[in-house]
Amino acid sequence: MSTLRRLLNDLVEADPDAPIALDRVEDGFRAVSRAQLHARARAVQARLAAAGVGPGDCVAVWLPNWSDALSWQFGAAARGAHVIGLNTRYNVEEVGHVLNRARPRVVAVAAGFHGLDLIGVLGEAVRTAQVPAPFVVPVSGPGKSEPDAGAFDLGGGAAVVAPLAQPAERDGTGLAEGDGAVLAERDGQESADRDGSDLAVAFTTSGSTGLPKLAAHREDAVVAHARADAAALGLGEGDVAACVLPLSGVFGFCAALAAVAGGAACLLEPVFDPAATVAAMAEQRATHLVGGDDMAGRLLDAWRERPVELPALRWLGLADFLGRSAEVAAWAAEFGASTTGVYGSSEVFALALLWPESTPVPRRWSGGGLPVSPQIRVRTADPHDDRPVADGEQGELQFAGPTVVDAYLGGGDAGARTADGWFRTGDLAVRSEDGGIEYVCRMGDVLRLSGFLVAPAEIEHRLAAHEAVSTAKVVGARTGNGVRAVAFVVLTEPAAATPAELREWCSATLAKFKVPARVHIIDEMPTTSGTNGAKIRAAQLREWAENYQEDADG
Repeated sequence: MSTLRRLLNDLVEADPDAPIALDRVEDGFRAVSRAQLHARARAVQARLAAAGVGPGDCVAVWLPNWSDALSWQFGAAARGAHVIGLNTRYNVEEVGHVLNRARPRVVAVAAGFHGLDLIGVLGEAVRTAQVPAPFVVPVSGPGKSEPDAGAFDLGGGAAVVAPLAQPAERDGTGLAEGDGAVLAERDGQESADRDGSDLAVAFTTSGSTGLPKLAAHREDAVVAHARADAAALGLGEGDVAACVLPLSGVFGFCAALAAVAGGAACLLEPVFDPAATVAAMAEQRATHLVGGDDMAGRLLDAWRERPVELPALRWLGLADFLGRSAEVAAWAAEFGASTTGVYGSSEVFALALLWPESTPVPRRWSGGGLPVSPQIRVRTADPHDDRPVADGEQGELQFAGPTVVDAYLGGGDAGARTADGWFRTGDLAVRSEDGGIEYVCRMGDVLRLSGFLVAPAEIEHRLAAHEAVSTAKVVGARTGNGVRAVAFVVLTEPAAATPAELREWCSATLAKFKVPARVHIIDEMPTTSGTNGAKIRAAQLREWAENYQEDADG
């Protein structure tokens, strides 16, 4: 049986005192052992049982990167319930949308975290969304005393998670916090091991076409994918994965579960402070890091201001959002670490594709890769009729297999699958003869220039190769003669290059129709911060490009 409870039990049986998480506290980090996390998960399970949560119910977890978030995932799964993670940055509208779609019976809320009034936001979301008030469980976080549950009651009840009784008092119903004994064979109390067919976790999609959907996955798929990722990333006993991205998002979640499945420890950062994170990675000897190139780029910038040795670092998995992957990879190589591009989404799991270390650069740094499991099937197809295209040709990336979304909480998109059952990602990609997938761009971002389909990344990479360019983004602007490529560029320093020089730089290697019609130099890119990292707001740039065109025509 592939269940989260069995996974955690097996880890405890192997070594109950091994660290599974490192929580940031005021004086540094506090290790949480496997036995301690197991005890907390059992306590969460008991609290959920008392609240009437059972198979098929939803539990919302509104916590930062604390080990409590892991215990809630394991505890909810043991009841047959599924977790929907909420980002601590969510506003009233976003929380209300999740409440409407997921209808959680219980919400775990961080109490007093970072000065945020999360319970106030939750209360307003309940009122505006006009949904029944959930049972609220306030969580104080590592090293803090339990909060007053009464202050968190929105009308549906509230209580804290009570510690389990000591072993002598509970007749063997599980490990107590700090108990180093090996877990006895499944005790059969409360929820016995399930068969893995229940939904276990749901992630919000990017919401690029409106309010996000909530993509839910079965428990057995979660466990199998975590084990496959652990093997692909080389995560094992004694390793430490720096978990910087929120566990509520698919990239942060999959990276953390891979570390757990491999027997490694999760270095949990509840607030992203680049300088503090670099120092923590050095002190705690982090071996792995997963994130976007925006996040890793900020770590690099902090390291340049205060360099430290990162002798244990050996693997980085990057999603290329801002075009900094090659720069970050060169930095990581100074410590002997290998960097690979990755691919994933809320619907197919993060780290579904990644490049093996043997892949030559720069291909290894590009988005995409090989499936981490033979059960993950990928193809590229004509987006109009879903017929597979030949290797080497561009097509829509489609997935089949156990990692594909099993349900959308509150309803889903009927057009998400093809007639023969493949999931449409909406991404343009190229499949190579070796089975590797090279991500090109979102289908909606592709440009038709002079009758040819052109990926903006091709032009962006050429611009980024100029020594004066820090970041480049290319969008399409409509004109009377069709679509023209317009580039927006952030320079390494003011006046380091002119638009004319950058257009000439592009014309040296690109076909004439690919050379940007205009290049605009801006101070910084407009970005949006999501659960999986910051992304450039292409829609905003397209609006700017259209307005600049109107100004030029006027």
